[in-house]
Amino acid sequence: MPQMQLPIFPEGTNLITSSLGFIKNDDQVTYMYGHLPVFTHAVNDVRSFQMIISQFVVNGGAKQTDIIRAFGVTAISVKRAVKRYREHGPSGFYEERNTRGAVVLTESVLKKVQSYLDEGLSAKEISEKMDIKQNTLEKAIRAGRLHQGIKKKNKKKTASQVPRVIAVK
Repeated sequence: MPQMQLPIFPEGTNLITSSLGFIKNDDQVTYMYGHLPVFTHAVNDVRSFQMIISQFVVNGGAKQTDIIRAFGVTAISVKRAVKRYREHGPSGFYEERNTRGAVVLTESVLKKVQSYLDEGLSAKEISEKMDIKQNTLEKAIRAGRLHQGIKKKNKKKTASQVPRVIAVK
Protein backbone atom coordinates (compact mmCIF):
# COMPACT_ATOMS: atom_id res chain seq x y z
CA MET A 1 0.00 0.00 0.00
CA PRO A 2 1.50 3.39 -1.03
CA GLN A 3 2.22 5.87 1.71
CA MET A 4 1.17 9.49 1.13
CA GLN A 5 3.50 12.34 1.95
CA LEU A 6 2.15 14.65 4.60
CA PRO A 7 2.01 18.28 3.53
CA ILE A 8 4.44 19.64 6.10
CA PHE A 9 5.35 23.25 5.31
CA PRO A 10 8.11 25.37 6.83
CA GLU A 11 7.03 28.12 9.19
CA GLY A 12 5.80 31.27 7.42
CA THR A 13 4.49 29.46 4.34
CA ASN A 14 1.42 30.95 2.64
CA LEU A 15 -0.78 28.20 1.22
CA ILE A 16 -1.93 28.20 -2.39
CA THR A 17 -3.50 24.72 -2.13
CA SER A 18 -3.31 22.06 0.57
CA SER A 19 -0.03 20.76 -0.90
CA LEU A 20 1.43 23.90 -2.54
CA GLY A 21 2.60 27.10 -0.88
CA PHE A 22 5.07 29.97 -1.08
CA ILE A 23 7.43 31.80 1.24
CA LYS A 24 8.56 35.38 0.75
CA ASN A 25 11.99 36.07 2.25
CA ASP A 26 13.41 39.58 1.75
CA ASP A 27 13.56 39.90 -2.05
CA GLN A 28 12.98 36.22 -2.99
CA VAL A 29 9.81 34.15 -3.39
CA THR A 30 10.19 30.36 -3.01
CA TYR A 31 7.42 27.97 -3.98
CA MET A 32 7.13 24.83 -1.86
CA TYR A 33 5.51 21.48 -2.54
CA GLY A 34 5.20 20.17 0.98
CA HIS A 35 8.64 20.72 2.47
CA LEU A 36 10.42 20.66 -0.93
CA PRO A 37 11.26 23.91 -2.76
CA VAL A 38 10.25 23.76 -6.43
CA PHE A 39 11.00 27.25 -7.79
CA THR A 40 12.50 30.56 -6.68
CA HIS A 41 12.43 34.03 -8.23
CA ALA A 42 12.96 37.66 -7.24
CA VAL A 43 9.95 39.48 -5.79
CA ASN A 44 9.88 41.99 -8.65
CA ASP A 45 10.40 39.39 -11.42
CA VAL A 46 6.93 39.51 -12.99
CA ARG A 47 7.79 37.27 -15.94
CA SER A 48 8.96 34.41 -13.71
CA PHE A 49 5.89 34.84 -11.48
CA GLN A 50 3.56 34.61 -14.48
CA MET A 51 5.44 31.60 -15.81
CA ILE A 52 5.33 29.59 -12.56
CA ILE A 53 1.68 30.30 -11.72
CA SER A 54 0.62 29.33 -15.23
CA GLN A 55 2.74 26.19 -14.98
CA PHE A 56 0.99 25.27 -11.72
CA VAL A 57 -2.41 25.71 -13.42
CA VAL A 58 -1.54 23.86 -16.64
CA ASN A 59 0.08 20.93 -14.81
CA GLY A 60 -2.85 20.62 -12.38
CA GLY A 61 -1.04 21.70 -9.22
CA ALA A 62 -3.46 24.57 -8.62
CA LYS A 63 -6.66 26.02 -10.02
CA GLN A 64 -6.87 29.55 -11.39
CA THR A 65 -9.09 30.49 -8.44
CA ASP A 66 -6.42 29.24 -6.02
CA ILE A 67 -3.83 31.53 -7.66
CA ILE A 68 -6.20 34.50 -7.66
CA ARG A 69 -7.03 34.01 -3.98
CA ALA A 70 -3.45 33.39 -2.82
CA PHE A 71 -1.77 36.29 -4.65
CA GLY A 72 -4.62 38.78 -5.09
CA VAL A 73 -4.11 39.04 -8.86
CA THR A 74 -6.89 39.57 -11.39
CA ALA A 75 -8.58 36.67 -13.11
CA ILE A 76 -7.79 38.01 -16.58
CA SER A 77 -4.05 38.26 -15.81
CA VAL A 78 -4.00 34.59 -14.78
CA LYS A 79 -5.98 33.58 -17.88
CA ARG A 80 -3.59 35.49 -20.15
CA ALA A 81 -0.55 33.91 -18.49
CA VAL A 82 -2.04 30.42 -18.85
CA LYS A 83 -2.83 31.09 -22.50
CA ARG A 84 0.74 32.26 -23.15
CA TYR A 85 2.13 29.18 -21.40
CA ARG A 86 -0.07 26.83 -23.45
CA GLU A 87 0.84 28.54 -26.74
CA HIS A 88 4.56 29.25 -26.24
CA GLY A 89 5.69 27.30 -23.18
CA PRO A 90 7.95 28.73 -20.46
CA SER A 91 10.15 30.55 -22.99
CA GLY A 92 7.15 32.64 -24.07
CA PHE A 93 7.48 34.69 -20.89
CA TYR A 94 11.10 35.64 -21.56
CA GLU A 95 10.95 36.53 -25.28
CA GLU A 96 11.37 40.13 -26.31
CA ARG A 97 8.05 41.75 -27.09
CA ASN A 98 7.27 42.80 -30.64
CA THR A 99 6.93 46.54 -30.94
CA ARG A 100 6.10 48.67 -33.91
CA GLY A 101 8.72 50.96 -35.27
CA ALA A 102 8.31 54.51 -36.48
CA VAL A 103 5.97 53.90 -39.39
CA VAL A 104 5.14 57.50 -40.26
CA LEU A 105 8.48 59.13 -39.51
CA THR A 106 10.81 57.26 -41.83
CA GLU A 107 14.39 58.42 -42.30
CA SER A 108 13.58 60.53 -45.38
CA VAL A 109 10.56 62.15 -43.70
CA LEU A 110 12.61 62.90 -40.58
CA LYS A 111 15.22 64.71 -42.68
CA LYS A 112 12.57 66.79 -44.44
CA VAL A 113 10.80 67.64 -41.18
CA GLN A 114 14.12 68.56 -39.56
CA SER A 115 14.90 70.93 -42.43
CA TYR A 116 11.53 72.63 -41.87
CA LEU A 117 12.24 72.86 -38.14
CA ASP A 118 15.64 74.40 -38.90
CA GLU A 119 13.87 77.01 -41.04
CA GLY A 120 11.85 77.93 -37.97
CA LEU A 121 8.49 76.42 -38.85
CA SER A 122 6.33 75.17 -35.98
CA ALA A 123 5.12 71.61 -35.59
CA LYS A 124 1.61 72.75 -36.47
CA GLU A 125 2.76 74.36 -39.72
CA ILE A 126 4.81 71.29 -40.68
CA SER A 127 1.94 68.92 -39.87
CA GLU A 128 -0.40 70.85 -42.14
CA LYS A 129 2.23 71.06 -44.88
CA MET A 130 3.24 67.36 -44.82
CA ASP A 131 -0.10 65.82 -43.75
CA ILE A 132 1.39 64.32 -40.56
CA LYS A 133 -0.32 64.53 -37.18
CA GLN A 134 1.01 67.36 -35.05
CA ASN A 135 1.11 65.04 -32.03
CA THR A 136 3.44 62.66 -33.92
CA LEU A 137 5.92 65.46 -34.58
CA GLU A 138 5.75 66.70 -30.99
CA LYS A 139 6.43 63.19 -29.65
CA ALA A 140 9.47 62.87 -31.94
CA ILE A 141 10.76 66.23 -30.68
CA ARG A 142 10.26 65.16 -27.02
CA ALA A 143 11.95 61.81 -27.72
CA GLY A 144 14.97 63.60 -29.22
CA ARG A 145 14.60 62.18 -32.75
CA LEU A 146 13.99 65.74 -33.94
CA HIS A 147 15.23 68.98 -32.46
CA GLN A 148 13.36 72.24 -32.45
CA GLY A 149 14.82 74.89 -34.73
CA ILE A 150 15.33 78.50 -33.75
CA LYS A 151 12.00 80.27 -33.83
CA LYS A 152 11.64 83.32 -36.01
CA LYS A 153 11.14 86.47 -34.05
CA ASN A 154 8.87 89.20 -35.22
CA LYS A 155 10.86 92.38 -35.13
CA LYS A 156 8.64 95.06 -33.73
CA LYS A 157 10.14 98.43 -33.34
CA THR A 158 10.15 99.80 -29.85
CA ALA A 159 9.18 103.38 -29.06
CA SER A 160 12.84 104.45 -29.03
CA GLN A 161 13.40 102.96 -32.51
CA VAL A 162 10.38 104.62 -34.16
CA PRO A 163 11.37 107.88 -35.87
CA ARG A 164 9.66 110.86 -34.34
CA VAL A 165 7.89 113.25 -36.55
CA ILE A 166 8.43 116.79 -35.47
CA ALA A 167 5.99 119.29 -36.70
CA VAL A 168 7.64 122.39 -38.13
CA LYS A 169 5.87 125.73 -38.04
